[in-house]
Amino acid sequence: MRSERVRCWLVCALVLLSGCVAPPPDGAEPVVVVHGLGRTPASMWVLEYRLENAGYRVVNFGYPSRSEPIDSLVDLLADEVQRCCEAQAERVHFVTHSMGGVLVRSYLSQQPRPHQGRVVMLSPPSQGSELIDTFEDSPLLRLTLGPAASELGTDSTDIAARLGAVRFSLGVITGDVSWNPLYSWLIPGPDDGKVGVDNARVEGAADFLVLPTTHTFIMNRVDVADATIHFLQNGRFE
Repeated sequence: MRSERVRCWLVCALVLLSGCVAPPPDGAEPVVVVHGLGRTPASMWVLEYRLENAGYRVVNFGYPSRSEPIDSLVDLLADEVQRCCEAQAERVHFVTHSMGGVLVRSYLSQQPRPHQGRVVMLSPPSQGSELIDTFEDSPLLRLTLGPAASELGTDSTDIAARLGAVRFSLGVITGDVSWNPLYSWLIPGPDDGKVGVDNARVEGAADFLVLPTTHTFIMNRVDVADATIHFLQNGRFE
């Protein structure tokens, strides 16, 4: 676990020191990258760099994850897609981390036509989170994580239960390594420290991949980036 953390920080440092990649080619396919709850676009810089090296035009979407409910965040995402990719809105790809997957899934469920682009979700709480169930009555939850977090439980009224099977090409990557024994004790089965492997599954997904990684740094791994790019290009991880 310690070696993974060291590798993640080394990769981040190399990306920051290496300068900008070449501009995307004309007609490059757009990829909107969406970070998770309590994070910022900086958390996706390493993956953004690798996607750009693969020839994609990357839009790293930032949003106030701890101050707005999910519906408002989905509206912000819709505005961003309209702003950055109006001409290609139906064919834009998405790569998300954690709650970012819930936002994209909710956004695409509202679109009148099936989405033509591909989506890769990293450790999404697709079936909700037992951690939210445990702490939902604590005032610290809303104070530290905001109103969106309280909607990520496993109850039938939470957003995960309201979203049906996906209607787009989706690949899900999740981890089974945890650095938090307390959280793992609260989560049934294998987990990545925040999301159970089974709760990352999405009905209708084209592919599902489990790697030995944690929730916090899954987006920085080389094998995750390689699998993500392969799915965007082929619709499968292998």
